[in-house]
Amino acid sequence: MTLRQWASSGWLKPHDPSREEMDNLLAIVDRDLEEAAHASSPDWQLGIAYNAALKLCAVLLHASGYRAAHGLQHYRTITALPLILGAEREDDATYLDSCRLKRNTVEYERVGAVTANDASELIDFVRELRAAVLTWLKKEHPELASS
Repeated sequence: MTLRQWASSGWLKPHDPSREEMDNLLAIVDRDLEEAAHASSPDWQLGIAYNAALKLCAVLLHASGYRAAHGLQHYRTITALPLILGAEREDDATYLDSCRLKRNTVEYERVGAVTANDASELIDFVRELRAAVLTWLKKEHPELASS
């Protein structure tokens, strides 16, 4: 499917992005990456790093002219990743969705469901994704990218 088809299905709404919005979302990503590295537990580290990943996916989606409609917002924002960056990112969307489920478990159900390795892996992934998103933004929407 395409983003346009998702919008026709009611999964996305039109969105008019701005450079200020992109700068703010990327500032959240940078803050969360810093905080995740120093959080008191792997549960929190993963939760904070997940938030950074979600914001990066939001940058992609918003810059493309859409935002997730109500209902399954995190899921739709994450699974739009390969629609925007390419099919080779399908495994990344699957990985982030598994992180979403782990984050939900430690946020709403129980403590200690995340290992230090889980958290470290996600933090490293988010750093790589940040670089890819910035490259994409500068190439595809230079008017939205900071200089």
